[in-house]
Amino acid sequence: MLDALDIDLAERTFYNRMSLIVYRKSEMSDPLSEVIALLRPRAPFSKLVDASGRWRVRRTEVGQVYYCLLLAGQARLEVDGKPPMNLCQGDFVLVPAVQSFSMSSADPEPPPGLESRPLIRPDGSVRIGPEDAPVEVQQLIGYCSFGAPDAELLVSLLPDMAMVRGEQRLGDLARLVRDEARADRPARDVVLEHLLQVLLIEALRSATETSATPGLLRGLADDRLTGPLRAIHAAPDRAWSVAEMAREAGLSRSAFFTRFNRVVGMAPMEYLQSWRMTLAKHMLRARQHSIAQIAAKTGYGSTSAFSSAFSRCMGAPPAQYARGG
Repeated sequence: MLDALDIDLAERTFYNRMSLIVYRKSEMSDPLSEVIALLRPRAPFSKLVDASGRWRVRRTEVGQVYYCLLLAGQARLEVDGKPPMNLCQGDFVLVPAVQSFSMSSADPEPPPGLESRPLIRPDGSVRIGPEDAPVEVQQLIGYCSFGAPDAELLVSLLPDMAMVRGEQRLGDLARLVRDEARADRPARDVVLEHLLQVLLIEALRSATETSATPGLLRGLADDRLTGPLRAIHAAPDRAWSVAEMAREAGLSRSAFFTRFNRVVGMAPMEYLQSWRMTLAKHMLRARQHSIAQIAAKTGYGSTSAFSSAFSRCMGAPPAQYARGG
């Protein structure tokens, strides 16, 4: 049984490790990997689902990552507020922050108002529809959560849905996550954390269909914005201005500002401050650096300037945040 001291030491060790990863300059060129690593995906729940006939299952889980790999047949995914998506064999869909959604048969379509009652089998798999009917649809679905204290901010940088069609690598990764989650092997949680990171990165970078929601992924896909974004992540301590970011993009100041706002969903300096605050929070939790050092590493000219900015954004001064207050 771990006591409070052991738990605190384990938490410090984790944040120290994350701090080394995040601030090692040679590894600072991939903003998407940084965001996924800082999110700390964990606690996976994965299951195999067989279905037949007309069916519909509705879920209202909030704040979890949902993913689905269609192994056979066809199905329809309807996330509240979005057009329905038809899934075919080999398709993989990822929703980083699920609100409410339903999964249903695509052919035949279920009647309005139908809600099926899934049957959980002894082996943990799920059956929808008559037990003795031939299986028409098979899917591997899973959930995971994010352990980062600022997960909401980081998730806001990602698209709210990503679809990948017929990518074998994602299927293999999803099966590896399921197998590891069901096993009781040494270092299981560490392996799962890394598998989930790879799964999320692969899904997001391979997506052939993403929602139109602005965010980091759309920015990295923009040939004019990927340079400034990577530069910001590579040197958050630099005294950036919109004019300097625009030069990185090869655009005029006004054209860059308009394009960044439209594609990423926030103004350039707002993005820079949000990223700096995210880094500051992780360094404060790691307790490896003084507040003066953190101020310098996040581009603030003085401790007082950093403390004022942090207090304004977080509602508490840095020292109080570091203590968990």
